[in-house]
Formats: sequence, structure tokens, C-alpha cells
Amino acid sequence: MKENTPSVSSYDLICVGGGIMSATLALMIKLIDPSSKILILERLDKVAQESTAAWNNAGTGHSALCELNYTPKKENGEIDVSKAVSIFTQFEQSKEFWSYLIEQKLLKDPKSFIQSVTHHSWVRGKEDVAFLKKRYQEMSSHFMFENMKFSEDQEKLKQWFPLIMQNRDPSEVMAATRMELGTGLDFETLTKTYFKILEEHFDTPVTTNHEVVDIDPNVQVEWLAKVRNLNTNEHVHYNAKHVFIGAGGGALPLLQKVEIDEKDGYGGFPVSGEWLYCKNSEVIKKHHAKVYSKAGPDAPPMSTPHLDTRHIKGNQELLFGPFAGFSTKFLKQGSYLDLFKSLNFDNLPSMWGVFWHNLPLTKYLIQQVSMTHEDRMNELRVFLKDAKSDDWELKVAGQRVQIIKEDEEEGGVLEFGTDVVHSKDGSITALLGASPGASTAVNIMLEVIQHAFPEKIESVEAQGKLSKMIPFWNKDIIEHEIEFKKVQKKCSKLLELDVDH
Repeated sequence: MKENTPSVSSYDLICVGGGIMSATLALMIKLIDPSSKILILERLDKVAQESTAAWNNAGTGHSALCELNYTPKKENGEIDVSKAVSIFTQFEQSKEFWSYLIEQKLLKDPKSFIQSVTHHSWVRGKEDVAFLKKRYQEMSSHFMFENMKFSEDQEKLKQWFPLIMQNRDPSEVMAATRMELGTGLDFETLTKTYFKILEEHFDTPVTTNHEVVDIDPNVQVEWLAKVRNLNTNEHVHYNAKHVFIGAGGGALPLLQKVEIDEKDGYGGFPVSGEWLYCKNSEVIKKHHAKVYSKAGPDAPPMSTPHLDTRHIKGNQELLFGPFAGFSTKFLKQGSYLDLFKSLNFDNLPSMWGVFWHNLPLTKYLIQQVSMTHEDRMNELRVFLKDAKSDDWELKVAGQRVQIIKEDEEEGGVLEFGTDVVHSKDGSITALLGASPGASTAVNIMLEVIQHAFPEKIESVEAQGKLSKMIPFWNKDIIEHEIEFKKVQKKCSKLLELDVDH
């Protein structure tokens, strides 16, 4: 993505950050209203280098097919699948949007960014097997999960993921579910393709090496963005009716400078992810699946261990993790002062409340940071009995900033989802949080558009455009099951996914 100098100083929308979120929002707005003037600002010299980068991102089409943390057990013992249904619906909206771009010949090679990869949940021990079976029964009663398979038979599991089943004790109690609808994603490639579409078809290039340092109210046009050109160290100002802050971990520090009450009380807790990745091509070839298991008792939901087939820039890879690291940076290419600079009188009670009420999490992070290579290999050997230390190497992934919010009872709570923070009039929107992130970018940007640009989707014409882009943007899939299945089948064909519905 080449650097450019913006030709005008006033815009309908400024997007801060060159990742999947800004790319999705800018492209959706341009498809709805091609006349919109949009400026995209990225502080690095390339787009998609932080949370969206392939090695930094989870690379999973998060649709709740295998992630056990999306189906918690309630106090009465029942399994709550409401979040799973919601996330499944959101990911289907992403697939609908990509399919539309293929129909419009804007996206030409779906296999460059999406692959069919079966999703499995795998547990061991009587208690967890009972949980998984109950989860399977509850989920498969909903039509979106009706093709889920369950088995406690080791011979069947050998067919599903043979690498994990090598040299297992036949008496070991275990079970797994399987969903062939699962996908793997290379969001870096997808994001770069979005920006190429924006530049070539909508004359909206990304301005790289430009850092937004402040956003102030402007009497003439809503907001004034103060921007530093990192090549010349000069400052320039741009007017905008709307600003979207989608800069990953960099969103919170910038939002804190914006004069809106809605930002008060928010804090951030940075956690870095680390993965063991396989260097042995023979081992990589033996596994083609995503196999998720259960996190430990004090581990955060994002730490769910999994052995993961990935397709990164056209190559098949094999990763295991994640392991948690800690850094006071909010971005991988950020400053060690980020966490300290984010502290203020508004969020100190929230930050203290989270620390006091999450001591087990602090202990867990300390244990993770102090792990040796052999410690991590022993975690891997729960999945792969004969894993050789020399075949695996540690890679530091992206930096995530988990949301900390005010709470009347506890002072502050730590959340692992995402929040769209917005001013009352919607002219400023910011995305905080990390999970499920890129997979649900289309749904999140629909929320942003509804807050920031309600006028763009009020007309019959605009709603017609949206319905072509995302058929279920405003329809409940449960109430329109037959129609949804037809759309889903069409999307699978357009995306070249190896799935029989």
C-alpha cells in the first residue's frame, strides 16, 4: 500500500487504523454511498501489521462451532448456547458480505483468505465428557448446529484428528464434537484486498506513516484530527464529520483524549499472545483441523488451548497455544509506557477493582510468563503425546488490550469481548476489546454505521443495498430458517468451501 498525500482537508469520515475494522467500515460505507469522502490513516508503513497480521491474529472463522467458552454451564447445570447462536449469526453475516464482493467481482480469489477447516471440541475425563455431551445435545437441537457430530469412540476420533490420537491409551476417557462447516481465515490477506478495492474502485487510498495524535471538537465540522507525518515529523489537521477509532490497542489512548463523557471509566489490560509453531513439514501434513479444548480453572477465556491448522499467505501451518505473555505495550509496535499513560482519575477505580478481584488471573499470567520451552512442550504433549521439542518454536503473536469498565459493586470488571464506544450523536465511534474480533467485523461495523450514519441506512434504496450485501443484516435467522439455509448454501459455493449442507 503506497503512501499518499490527501488532496482535501474535510471528510465525511476519518478511519484511524489500517486494520480489518477500518477496511470493513470504509468499504461498506463506499458501497452504500460512493460519494462519501473517507480518509484512512495508518501510523505504520503498511496496513494490517498489528492485530490483523496473519501471525498475530487467531486465524479462525469464529462461529462458536468449537469454542467451549461460548457455551458456559449455568448454575442449574444447563448449557447456555445464546452467545454461540449470536456469534454464529455474526460470522454468517461476514460470509454473506464476502460472497457479495465475489458476485460483484471485487473479490476474485476466496481461497486466498478463507479455507474449509473442520472445527472440533475435544475433552478428557468423565466430568468434561459429560459437559461436552450435554453441550452437543443442546447445540444440535438448534438448526444452525444440526450437523454437529459427537463421539466417545477412539476409533472415530482417529479418523477426525489422527495426529492427536497417536499412541493414546485405549482406556483414556475422552470425547469430541465435529463441525465440517468450520473455516480458517487469513485476515491480513483479506484486509489488504479490501484496501486495494478501496483504492482502485473508490479512489480511497490509505495514508500510511501518519499518526493521529489528538481529536478535538471543531465548531465548523464536528471534529478536527491532529495528525503527525512520521516521515517529516510535521503536523497537519483534517476536518471530519465522523471519526472511527479502530486502531486495536491504540484505540484506548486516543479515545481518552477525545472530549466525550462516554469514554470515562474505561481502562485497558494488555496481554500478549504466544504460540508454538511447528517447523516439521511432515508433522504439519498429518493435521488438518482446529481442535479446541478447555482452559484451566484460572485461565481467561481467550487462553483456550487448541491445536490449529492455519493457512498463512498460501502456506499450511500448524500452531499450538495460546500462551499468555505480558507487556505494558498496547500495540506490538507500541511503547512500554502505554499502560502507565492510560491511567487517569476516571479509570483508576476501575483498574484497581479489576486487579483486586482478579488475583487468580494475575497468578496465571505470572505462571505463563515464567514458562520454559519444555513447560510449553509439556502442555502441547497433552495434545500430541510424542511431540519433539526441536520441531517446535515459540512465536510472539499480537498484543491485545482487554476492556476494563466501571462496575458499581466491584469498582471495575475485566471483559473479554468488544465494545463500540460512541458519542451521543454518533459522530465519534471507537472499538475497544479483542474477541471474537475480526471474524465478526461486518456485524460490528453494522453497529457502528447505525450509531454514526443512521441517515445512510434509513432510505428504502440504502436498505435495499444492504440487503444485497448482507441478506441477514436485519433479519433473524431463526425466524427465516429456510431462506437462511438457501443463502448459506449459496455463500459456501461462492466462497469455494468444501461443505455439504
